[in-house]
Amino acid sequence: MKTLLPSSSESMASPVTPTSVSKLFHFIRHHPRSYVPVPSDSYRQRLLSMSCSSSSPTTISGNQSPPVVIKRKRTRYRKQYPGESVGITEEMRFVALRLRNVNGKKCESNDETESEKEEDEQSDGEGSGYSQNKDEETWKPSKEGLLKYLVDSKLVFDTIERIIEESEDVSYAYFRRTGLERSRNIENDLMWFKEQGYAIPEPSNPGVSYAKYLKERADQNAPLFLSHFYNIYFSHVAGGQVIVRQVSEKLLEGKELEFTRWEDNTEELLRGVREKLNTLGEHWSRDEKNKCLKETAKAFKYMGQIVRLIVL
Repeated sequence: MKTLLPSSSESMASPVTPTSVSKLFHFIRHHPRSYVPVPSDSYRQRLLSMSCSSSSPTTISGNQSPPVVIKRKRTRYRKQYPGESVGITEEMRFVALRLRNVNGKKCESNDETESEKEEDEQSDGEGSGYSQNKDEETWKPSKEGLLKYLVDSKLVFDTIERIIEESEDVSYAYFRRTGLERSRNIENDLMWFKEQGYAIPEPSNPGVSYAKYLKERADQNAPLFLSHFYNIYFSHVAGGQVIVRQVSEKLLEGKELEFTRWEDNTEELLRGVREKLNTLGEHWSRDEKNKCLKETAKAFKYMGQIVRLIVL
């Protein structure tokens, strides 16, 4: 019985699979004399191409576009300010260190902004806080100058302590009765001078100007006022009390003024204020913190002017 395979025309219309191709070649090899229509050359080529394509990987046709490679944008992080990882008080401390070096001269910094340079230029020659290293020829304090200094200092401390105590701003409530308050101590010192026969002068321009500026800042912006609040106490604990003690030993025969006395450890008291201010600073924007750093330079400029009253 002869087995007939489909003709070329019929095979062209039927689907071609790897299995049918294999069966075809097997039949031809074992039944060479059977009545089998010989496929055309084009049909053979098609069979071979289909057999090869079944085992080859899929390729992208000319009409299809290659896959789009999406490059992830590299994240750029802002460079932190000196002390930023610790808190706003540490940032302000770096500003204070930059204002004056150990010799009382300006430190150069490549990271200074134009506005910071302007602040330094304004404060240059006027003193920066209590960092006053005068030689014997220029640093000649007087009792009259010490009285002016105490009077203006009392006005400044009266102002910030009254604002903190009377303000309805919630931020100020954290800094009431810190143990660092000085106005009552200075008042006792002035009473002692009065008992010794000294006339107590009226507040001078440096103290009056600074007190007015503090009131304006307290009404406008709590972070900026608290920058002054912290730096006033910080500068007095860090250097102001040292100057007052030196002047007292020289002019008052070693009498210790109450201005330089605290009931508790000053470092512990200042640390408590520092921690509270750092906690508040976590909720401030970077712009507000930058403004606080500028106010730090102004605080040391004003306090420097008041210190200079001792030798004027």
